[in-house]
Amino acid sequence: MASFDQKEINWDKLDKTKLFVVGAGLFTGVTVALYPVSVIKTRIQVASKDTAHKNALDVLKNIVKVDGIPGLYRGFGTVITGAIPARIIFLSSLEITKVAAIKMLEPFKISEPVQAAIANGLGGMAASVSAQAVFVPIDVISQKLMVQGYSGHTRYNGGLDVARKIIKMDGFRGLYRGFGLSIMTYSPSSAVWWASYGSSQRVIWRLLGHNSQYELSAPSQWQLACVQASGGIFAGAVASCVTTPLDTIKTRLQVMDNTKERPRARQVVRSLIAEDGWKGLYRGLGPRFFSMSAWGTSMIVSYEYLKRLCAKVDD
Repeated sequence: MASFDQKEINWDKLDKTKLFVVGAGLFTGVTVALYPVSVIKTRIQVASKDTAHKNALDVLKNIVKVDGIPGLYRGFGTVITGAIPARIIFLSSLEITKVAAIKMLEPFKISEPVQAAIANGLGGMAASVSAQAVFVPIDVISQKLMVQGYSGHTRYNGGLDVARKIIKMDGFRGLYRGFGLSIMTYSPSSAVWWASYGSSQRVIWRLLGHNSQYELSAPSQWQLACVQASGGIFAGAVASCVTTPLDTIKTRLQVMDNTKERPRARQVVRSLIAEDGWKGLYRGLGPRFFSMSAWGTSMIVSYEYLKRLCAKVDD
């Protein structure tokens, strides 16, 4: 007999080497599939008032017309180079914090969905904060490559050229432009995403008639994937609605040319509101929602499968 609890595989039950090696290939494939959405979202967020291409379809057509399919992958090399160490840091922090949080919450006897929301939320926040040291420079460099030559932005000869010019102008701190806003954006976003995912999938399992005492049969791989995907879609919807304004502000600050006078966050807010009203803060919400839902769903289904694949066999 297999119990419901076996769907959860804790950190101490995983083969870490296999997890990181196989995971690197798996997440690279997901990134390849969804990277163009990030390029489109970023271009929408930094578009000037006079730029005609302000919706996702127009931006897509413009990129393909001007640069062809390779234009949808500007900055991809930089992202992949930094993604592996960033993912290792993220996943390690996530799983270790989740386990610690669950143990801390056990004496309080709270319901399983609430416990999962809190533990996953704390895990997601800790993971995001830990990984920002790697993620932020990647963001700064890749986003400049995504928008180069667009709406008046400078052109570069690859990621190294971007890094060299940033360091020459601002020193290494230039690679961390928007670091505070990144923490404010990604940490709550990660916390909300993981909390929503952790609680929603447990609610879904209960609606399907499963609970922690369910011991008649283990769910099928298809059932697992469907429930995890549903949780990922719900989590992406919640997180994108909550954090898109901060993401828009952060992106604008990070892609500012080094030769321009750098505005503060509140000036960026005023500029967006002046151009589009309050809806300006939600520029790129559609692509961001799609990206977070599609990426989150693909990532979580892949990651949960990866955990089952890398689970240690009991002696």
